[in-house]
Amino acid sequence: MEPVLIVLVVLVVVAFIALIKTIQVIPQASAAIVERFGRYTRTLNAGLNIVVPFIDRVRNRIDLREQVVPFPPQPVITQDNLVVNIDTVIYYQVTDPRAATYEVASYIQAIEQLTVTTLRNIIGSMDLESTLTSREVINAGLRGVLDEATGKWGIRVNRVELKAIEPPTSIQDSMEKQMRADRDKRAAILTAEGQRQAQILKAEGEKQADVLRAEGEAQAAVLRADGEAAAIRTVFEAIHDGDADQKLLAYQYLQTLPELAKGDSNKLWIIPSEVGDALKGLGGAFTGLTGNGGGANGGAVAAPSAPQAPPAATQVPIDPAAGPRPVDVEKGAARPRVDPAREYRKIDPE
Repeated sequence: MEPVLIVLVVLVVVAFIALIKTIQVIPQASAAIVERFGRYTRTLNAGLNIVVPFIDRVRNRIDLREQVVPFPPQPVITQDNLVVNIDTVIYYQVTDPRAATYEVASYIQAIEQLTVTTLRNIIGSMDLESTLTSREVINAGLRGVLDEATGKWGIRVNRVELKAIEPPTSIQDSMEKQMRADRDKRAAILTAEGQRQAQILKAEGEKQADVLRAEGEAQAAVLRADGEAAAIRTVFEAIHDGDADQKLLAYQYLQTLPELAKGDSNKLWIIPSEVGDALKGLGGAFTGLTGNGGGANGGAVAAPSAPQAPPAATQVPIDPAAGPRPVDVEKGAARPRVDPAREYRKIDPE
């Protein structure tokens, strides 16, 4: 009885193992290579798959997602014999699991070595400055060569990126000094340009201020002249409307004379020639006031004597260049300047 039980247990275990080997579950974005007696049979896709146990064997499971592989820095010699270290990163994806399994022993190692050799060929034809400034050109060249070589391996290279390009330390120091000198140069140029613009703007501002100030002074002078003209016009119209006679003018002259004599330093002052005519009219006005009138005793009251007027026919030079007549304040007599060689006209006091 016991041997039969042992046989049954063994059969159950074998059946369980066969069931496990028969059912193969492949995850999404993955593939499996199936071999039968060491020969490729088929590729298992994602999902539930049935294989023949103990005959079919799953050799390799391949991830079909895009992979990222960083490579260590590789020393590369440029055209100008400088050694630079370049870090690269490759983005690839397996498109044919069968070719990736049987066409190349290790596609990761093959891609790395192909990248290094291609990078040395591209950098070897460029100098250091071109290498540092032509990353897009290098990436495009690497991708083209890798696509052509890895296509038969069932690999598609999507992108190649250069992580870093490290020149020698001495070259880095020289580059830093050059960059610092360029920055100082640009800073000096920008400072000079700023000062130049500031001086130009300051000069333009002063120019505009002078122009505006001159325009303001001109407008002020015009307004001042207009105001004075209006004032003179108003005074002239007032005198004309008031019909001022000779008596009023004579009275105004008498009021103005004390103003001319003010001041301790006034030893000689000038009276216009028209003052004589005015004083004559004023004397006539006072003469008209004399006549019969009642005083305190009923007798005649003598009229106040009028100021002495100049002679009736005062000879005045025709030439106005002779100027006004000087008056001696101490003697109080006006002495006209008479030139025998000039012609004179008579002025009628009437």
